[in-house]
Amino acid sequence: MFYRRLFSAFRRNIPIPMNARIRVVLADDHPVVVAGVTAIIEESGDMEIVGTACNSSEMVALLDRYPCDVLLTDYAMPGGDYGDGIPLMGFLLGRYPLLRIVVLTMLDNGAILPRLAATGIHGLVSKADELSHIPLAIRSVERGRTYLSPLMQATLDGSRGVGGKARPALTVREEQVIRLFVSGLSVGQIAQRLERGKQTISAQKVSAMRKLGIDREADLYRYALELGWETTAEYRVANRPVMPTDH
Repeated sequence: MFYRRLFSAFRRNIPIPMNARIRVVLADDHPVVVAGVTAIIEESGDMEIVGTACNSSEMVALLDRYPCDVLLTDYAMPGGDYGDGIPLMGFLLGRYPLLRIVVLTMLDNGAILPRLAATGIHGLVSKADELSHIPLAIRSVERGRTYLSPLMQATLDGSRGVGGKARPALTVREEQVIRLFVSGLSVGQIAQRLERGKQTISAQKVSAMRKLGIDREADLYRYALELGWETTAEYRVANRPVMPTDH
């Protein structure tokens, strides 16, 4: 559904007024997303794409070279020198303190989103929400406000339990262990790499799965794929989605 709406937006050819616009850098590792979102932003009339990137290395190079007001970025973009996810957001906020950041993502996990919001980013938009929320978010954060699309707001509200207490989120250590595990390392290999005991690593893996509501390792791999994390080659091939082709 998201990609179908993007193709529809990309095929439009609406004249864009040549007035002062909000300058946007767009970062996403899916070319169809870049094309569709570019069309949506530029047809708005009051904003323009000044550059696009497919990983954190390209993103930082653009931000260092071209002045921009808002960064619109995916959450998971493996392969760059600066990583992705929550650590990348912290890095960007420290390096570019005046930059407004909006994260556009399919992420809907109640354990991770509160941590992402707590980094200090300015907007969160779900790719499952209406595409009209993309320009709304950009305008809002450029004016100094924060923005949550409806599904992001609902997910963040749902991440709080009875009495408004936040449900447990993954710790940095737990996320590190899970990333290494789905990349193909055993508990013993992770313990050796991180210089920790096997019991500690095993306990962190079990704790992370419990917080995520995941009981089976197969579901853990699927969860990692949804976030764009690196997984074992065998699992990626076996679970590679079939993309539609044009004839």
